[in-house]
Amino acid sequence: MHINDRIYGEQTITDPVLLELIACPAIQRLKDVDQAGYFEPYFPGTRHSRFEHSVGVCLLLKTYGAPLKEQIAGLIHDASHATFSHCIDYALEEGSEKNLSYQDDIFESYVLTTNIPEILTRHGIDSAYILDEKNFPLQENSLPDICADRIDYSLRGARVFGITEKNENDRILADLTVEKNIWIFRTYTSARLFSEKFKLLNDTYWSGVPTLLMFRTVGDYIKYALAKKYIIYKDLFTTDTEVLKKIALHHETDLHLQKLFKRLNHETPYSLKCKDGDTKVFCKSRAIDPLCRHKEKIRRVSDIDPSWADVVKEDMKPKEYCLTFED
Repeated sequence: MHINDRIYGEQTITDPVLLELIACPAIQRLKDVDQAGYFEPYFPGTRHSRFEHSVGVCLLLKTYGAPLKEQIAGLIHDASHATFSHCIDYALEEGSEKNLSYQDDIFESYVLTTNIPEILTRHGIDSAYILDEKNFPLQENSLPDICADRIDYSLRGARVFGITEKNENDRILADLTVEKNIWIFRTYTSARLFSEKFKLLNDTYWSGVPTLLMFRTVGDYIKYALAKKYIIYKDLFTTDTEVLKKIALHHETDLHLQKLFKRLNHETPYSLKCKDGDTKVFCKSRAIDPLCRHKEKIRRVSDIDPSWADVVKEDMKPKEYCLTFED
């Protein structure tokens, strides 16, 4: 398989298990699951899919010499994302606005309902090992560290949203290395640059007002459609297009659904002024504090610039908003 990736350029995948996994329905459906959720009404032309990101994580791990099993873990790590990605955390009672953890919470149980385990078994690979993220520290770890997942979605988002040029992303990647299963920047300059780009993405896109509106409106629309039985839970694991088409059949006869759809498409005035009794809405916020080589030692950005520790502490707190629609 030849891939022209917007971050890693021309790439080739030849391993049979990766090729079979990429072609399977559980991964293919991610082509129509938006990475951000439903961002087009707010930032037109920025749609990119969970499929693109998942393959990107696999390519990143491959490029930096991760074992095949870790590449597999990177490829399938988002298989359990519902339609509209993290918006589902605002639609289901089991979701978490502050942590956006629903996809992680159901990851193992969902993957076991797909044909991914069958493919792995056919290639002599233990599914239980692949499904345990603790086995793959390059692929996934906890904030404020960096991992393949975090590196890819931030560099990809930075390109899509116009925060970086390709040559800037290339410089960041060229300065990254792996030592003892840990991502390390060769210089403080690159580590700091990446950290600041990550912060800009977080403040403007991942936890900013447009994302708040997207999460809340998509969540309310899906939650209402589920309550009215216009869709069922199983539909959430099809695609964005399929779910929208299914709910749209009821727009003409349901005035409240029409109102929710207008909100969803950023057509309704709103206020962020807090009043007594207002319901708070939260957005997950993220920060990184990567490791780098500096004066012949491996140190964090915050070790070199202590003020960065304050940035990390503040940005790791969920953002809190008041939101009222004026319709």
